[in-house]
Amino acid sequence: MFEEASQLEQFRALQEQHSALEALISDPQAAKNTREYSQQVRRHKEMGRIIDCWQALVKTDEELAGARELLGDPSQEIRALALADIESLQQERLGREEELKILLLPKDPNDDKNTVVEIRAGTGGEEAALFCGDLFRMYVRFAERRRWKCELLSASSVDGPGGFKEVVFMIEGDRVYSVLKHESGVHRVQRVPVTETQGRTHTSACTVAVLPEAEEVEVEIRPEDVKVDVFRSSGPGGQSVNTTDSAVRVTHVPSGLVVICQDEKSQLKNKQKALMVLRARLLDIKSSEQQKKISEERRGMVGTGDRSERIRTYNYPQGRVTDHRINLTLYKLPAVMDGDLDELLAQLGSFFQARLLARGSEA
Repeated sequence: MFEEASQLEQFRALQEQHSALEALISDPQAAKNTREYSQQVRRHKEMGRIIDCWQALVKTDEELAGARELLGDPSQEIRALALADIESLQQERLGREEELKILLLPKDPNDDKNTVVEIRAGTGGEEAALFCGDLFRMYVRFAERRRWKCELLSASSVDGPGGFKEVVFMIEGDRVYSVLKHESGVHRVQRVPVTETQGRTHTSACTVAVLPEAEEVEVEIRPEDVKVDVFRSSGPGGQSVNTTDSAVRVTHVPSGLVVICQDEKSQLKNKQKALMVLRARLLDIKSSEQQKKISEERRGMVGTGDRSERIRTYNYPQGRVTDHRINLTLYKLPAVMDGDLDELLAQLGSFFQARLLARGSEA
């Protein structure tokens, strides 16, 4: 695999870049720019993993060559040992080669970003609103398990405990978008609602949108394109929440997008949060358009790619969760709703990674 001069040159160039980056992040002055420094450290780690894997593969090739030479030994015992070593080393090589292919896959530029998650109640009325609250708590508990930080950005509650028409929140932490990006879509619940007197199972749904946090340099929002309205906050809140015009409605005129934030007492904080959500939505639209232009095939990875498509069902009577994209069913619904998403998200990640590898081999 590494006999071709071009491949050797590529990895040697990567080693040089790795060494240069190591010298850069070792400079105390580099840490002053926190965001850039974090990106450089992360890139240094990624390069290191590729180089380590490549060097391990080269070493395996050398050991294979040595074992093959022993096949000509006059001793039958030595030849038998050499054959056993060759079989073991060939399996090891296949694993290393697959690992290297994965490490060399094109990286999603948004993978390292924090994430804005939007959950909206869909079909099902009050039951859908309650399920919206259940999904919100599920993701918050998953974030707590990962030691990520959650911040509520906006919520539209309904009468009764725990229900939402819509809830928007930010999750900050290590590679949040990379872990959660496949959660976008319609999540369906099948259960007996608390208001059901005859014990019949109902089906309701919520839409989840996972958006990478957008920096100002990525999405420019011109002041003249934004209309800001202030009004009195509605719903429960602390002292003065309902007595001052602190709620903010931001309308992006060119796109027609509207964001409302009313959870803070400060009008300025509500405006800042609304602009953050607006920026994330605009980046999502921009990214979607770019991806569509690059390749229509990508839509095959998630069906039509439309968020109206059902991706997962939570069946309470049977205690199961089924992800329809990968035909995976787990009989651990209570644990999943309590934030135990590791197995589910790991298998989703492996599935989409395999699809990328398959597309690469066809190219």
